[in-house]
Amino acid sequence: MAEYPLPKFHFEIEWGGTKIGFTEVTGLDKQVEVIEYREGQSRSYSKTKQPGLQKYSNITMKRGTFEGKTDYYDWLKEVDMLGNTKRRDITIKLLNENHAPVFTWKALNAFPVKVQASDLKADGNEVAIETIEIAHEGLSLVK
Repeated sequence: MAEYPLPKFHFEIEWGGTKIGFTEVTGLDKQVEVIEYREGQSRSYSKTKQPGLQKYSNITMKRGTFEGKTDYYDWLKEVDMLGNTKRRDITIKLLNENHAPVFTWKALNAFPVKVQASDLKADGNEVAIETIEIAHEGLSLVK
């Protein structure tokens, strides 16, 4: 059987126990911050480097705007300054041609930080796309 790269257009997202269709997902990245250190007695004129804290980007998801669907805005309304926000785990799956997950990412304790409505153009001929940006406390790849 020949190996080939996976297409990026076949994916599904589960949040709050429901599967939701999106047109685009970005921000599936993880970084390790670098700590630089040099002690005063070191004879080397350079710093040593060691791994520090892990850092995650916010995840941005886009979908078409549907009449009566206001779940982005409803979730954003639940965010308060006291930390009583309703958080959700979000699962993102990249699927193969048999609709089976090949890679699965889990974003833990996610909450919305930005919701954006589609831009409006009188001479446009595109679908209205709404965007939600979520922060989370960890992104893991489950194989």
